[in-house]
Amino acid sequence: MKRKDFLKIAGIGMGGMMIPLVGTRVEAFSSLTGMSVSDKKALADTALNAAKMAGASYADIRIGRYLNQFIITREQQVQNAVNTESFGVGVRVIANGTWGFASTNNVTNEGVAEAAQQAVMIAKANGSIQSEPVQLAPVDSHGEVSWKTPIKKNAFEVPISEKVDFLLEVNNAAMQNGASFVGSNMFLVNEQKYFASTEGSYIDQDVHRIWPTFNVSLVDRDSGTFESIQSLSSPMGMGYEYLDGNESEKAKGVVTRYGQSYDMIEDAAQLAEKGKEKLSAKSVEPGQYDLVLDPSHLWLTIHENVGHPLELDRVLGYEANYAGTSFATLDKWESGDFEYGSDIVNLYADKLQKGSLGHVGYDDEGVQTKKWDLVKDGILVNYQAIRDQAHIINEDESHGCCYADSWNSVQFQRMPNVSLAPGKDPLSVDDMIKDVENGIYVVGDGSYSIDQQRYNFQFGGQLFYEIKNGEITGMLRDVAYQSNTQEFWNSCSAICDESDFRLGGSFFDGKGQPGQSSAVSHGSSTTRFDGINVINTARRI
Repeated sequence: MKRKDFLKIAGIGMGGMMIPLVGTRVEAFSSLTGMSVSDKKALADTALNAAKMAGASYADIRIGRYLNQFIITREQQVQNAVNTESFGVGVRVIANGTWGFASTNNVTNEGVAEAAQQAVMIAKANGSIQSEPVQLAPVDSHGEVSWKTPIKKNAFEVPISEKVDFLLEVNNAAMQNGASFVGSNMFLVNEQKYFASTEGSYIDQDVHRIWPTFNVSLVDRDSGTFESIQSLSSPMGMGYEYLDGNESEKAKGVVTRYGQSYDMIEDAAQLAEKGKEKLSAKSVEPGQYDLVLDPSHLWLTIHENVGHPLELDRVLGYEANYAGTSFATLDKWESGDFEYGSDIVNLYADKLQKGSLGHVGYDDEGVQTKKWDLVKDGILVNYQAIRDQAHIINEDESHGCCYADSWNSVQFQRMPNVSLAPGKDPLSVDDMIKDVENGIYVVGDGSYSIDQQRYNFQFGGQLFYEIKNGEITGMLRDVAYQSNTQEFWNSCSAICDESDFRLGGSFFDGKGQPGQSSAVSHGSSTTRFDGINVINTARRI
């Protein structure tokens, strides 16, 4: 499913087209297991042989089956329940030193052979405008291997009726605690991907992701004011066990906290209560504040001003027409002393983090995934690069971050999980707040704006708490902060320890032309930034 299709389905749900569960038909998946590995290998060999016979010096094939399930509710009504299934093959080749790609949903020997031949024809045609031949970093031949998201409970095997009952219970918890309106959703993804190449790898992967989320709205009918708050859940690379809840990771202080499990019902009840508090909160006074940023908020800031500007294709200008370039140009990396942040800032890319959205065994070029540094002790040290980019930054191998969102999309460089390393010394959130004289504690992600070079930016959030002389004194509203990427990360003065580390993330990170979406997580512990400019979003200048 493309992002625009998801938005259409979600829009139908949010637009109020009430579809009762009873009597509604949700098309079942043809199966949950799909084609056998032996059949996939036979098809792959057919395509690879056809590509070589047509003149390819290199070829790879991806056989992809993509299952999605979306359940959308509002108050005590089911608005939509949708299953989608997509199955097909994408073949990528190098011929005459140039890339070519073709895809088909005719998943037969004849269909994949024809796609391979077409990819070679396209590569040869592209060769007329190719200035330099493609240079691929070497990759190990893995033989026949498999990898699966380490789930405990397959969410697709849980009956829809059970998921609906759960979401309605979430809604009920919010309504009983003061919400005027509430909508909850559950989005499930299963990517069954098979990769094979002329370099001898045959890789079968079964990837699972889950995103439970809700939105509560509260209305003060006397004053006519209202507030809406989104859930503090994170989309995760997990199964249905994510929703089992964990008593030891429920509310602590002012915010619901959770790790590898999420108590969605408790979160809905708490955020409804927080919404009532936010309705009567005072409006922030603009000025300079020390910010204490919760991981449920900081993940998005990391995504926008670290993840995107350190994509090598963006740095090189390949994304300029669609999404801009990057301030973190190659000369800054080559200097070896560019201060991306303060000396406690360590930012890293990671495709190995269990439970994360980007956790897979191999990327879509057959490269085994790994973890590597981007910013070390505040200094820019690396980017994100794939096989045909690695030589540009003197790397001997790909970073394993090549991805396509469908069998009919060509794989290209995509953001891995990018995270901020926890502090090395013991430090709790309460300890951090005690050291703040005039600050704001920000929880949850909100709207944002950032320029085409990922430099100047503005971020909002969900919940804001005033800090005075080391204590939280109450809730604020109308808060957003402004800075530029280098000043912001150089203002980083404290990071909580590993015990506070949590993941946030996005199901729909857009990039490329034609556009593709990918899922990516970003982790951090609660972090302090000093002297950041805060504006009041309700005031007009």
